[in-house]
Amino acid sequence: MPKKKEKSQGEQLKEKLLYKKKSVFEKCEDERQAELDYAEGYKKFLNNAKTERDATKTAIAMAKEKGFTEYKFGQKVKAGDKFYYNNRGKSLYLFIIGKENLEAGIAITAAHIDSPRLDLKANPVYEAGGMAFMKTHYYGGIKKYQWTAIPLALHGKVVLADGTEKDVLIGEDEGDPVFYVNDILPHLGRDQAAKPLGSAIEGEQLNLLSGSIPFDKETSEGIKLNLLRLLNEKYGMTEVDFQSSELCAVPAGKARDVGLDRSMIMAYGHDDKVCAYPEITGILSLEAPEKTVMSIIADKEETGSDGATGMKTSAFCDIISDLAKTLGKNERKVRANSLCISADVAAAYDPNFAYAYELNNSALINCGIALCKYTGGGGKSSTNDASAEYVARIRRIFDSANVVWQSAELGKVDQGGGGTVAKFISEKNIDTVDVGVPVISMHAPYEVIAKADLYNMHKAVVAFYTA
Repeated sequence: MPKKKEKSQGEQLKEKLLYKKKSVFEKCEDERQAELDYAEGYKKFLNNAKTERDATKTAIAMAKEKGFTEYKFGQKVKAGDKFYYNNRGKSLYLFIIGKENLEAGIAITAAHIDSPRLDLKANPVYEAGGMAFMKTHYYGGIKKYQWTAIPLALHGKVVLADGTEKDVLIGEDEGDPVFYVNDILPHLGRDQAAKPLGSAIEGEQLNLLSGSIPFDKETSEGIKLNLLRLLNEKYGMTEVDFQSSELCAVPAGKARDVGLDRSMIMAYGHDDKVCAYPEITGILSLEAPEKTVMSIIADKEETGSDGATGMKTSAFCDIISDLAKTLGKNERKVRANSLCISADVAAAYDPNFAYAYELNNSALINCGIALCKYTGGGGKSSTNDASAEYVARIRRIFDSANVVWQSAELGKVDQGGGGTVAKFISEKNIDTVDVGVPVISMHAPYEVIAKADLYNMHKAVVAFYTA
């Protein structure tokens, strides 16, 4: 065999001093099958967890299978106990009491399970032009034109006048009808085409096409009446019951592999279930951790994290305070010594829109998870900016566990920006940094991620919990 050529001094120095993103195919070639197997479980989770209610219910079922029990404030706890705290059916806290003194801190990961969608208004049903529609109010940051002319399913809950709760799910089974937002045909779309992209479809045009057959020939608003009759027969609801409902229109259909090599997944809701699922599987893989660990899957991130189920809720600190009190510890010491990964997605560099990215500081698909020291917009406004010491600590954890990671920002400085739950956690005196999976077409009805990046997120969570 020919003798291997020795690297020049310059090449050796470059390897030592220069930073270069490495793909998962360079660093973890032996993990291909594990990545594919893990992705199959994730796809099943996605198909059952399109809304925060769906995700919470699915995650609780997974946790119960692993021996987690419901937590009640004030109850006694001991090392090894596994708990879940269900916050109003729309956010969830999973935690395991560790062997170490609680004042050593908690290893926390926090993701969100809400995604952009179309919510029904309180009085949604109307009839026009021989059709019945349901009016919506879009939730989170969407490009409105992307939500026309695609199949939509209805998920949610209706609470009737007598307090009876009815779960609603229409459009996911193969035999179900779906809903649809009309768009104008190109032959008559000259006025629409002249508008800027952002205003080509207005919010009040995002109405769900829901029926076209009248109840009878004589009754006025017969199509609307027939639609309400069908809902009454199926769920026992009347029109006023929409006012005590949470009904969401989301893309219908299942997660699908992308590419001939099946290396990617297209689905609704990767943001942020692609981080929530590794959180869940990570904590469920533990038996008796040294450190107390907690996984948070929160609601309302896409609209500012407000409300009783968003990350701003006191429930987070209430749980920590209650555990500290039960174990006779100082809750302030617990928080001060706790560490958190805000597990939220990053924008994957897209060469089709290269103008929006600064390549040196963008996340590349199949180069592992993205570590974002700060998010926000413009001059780092509305952000948590993790300290150098904490970022170094996370780097060491990932490197020691052979987690493929990369540093990233959300596009060019003046191009836009975005936030995560990190700032709300760090405000509680907890070191926090953003770590997540790069996503293509973020906030579109269907987003794309790489299976290898997803698997490295799982590895990262487990490494963080057990460091």
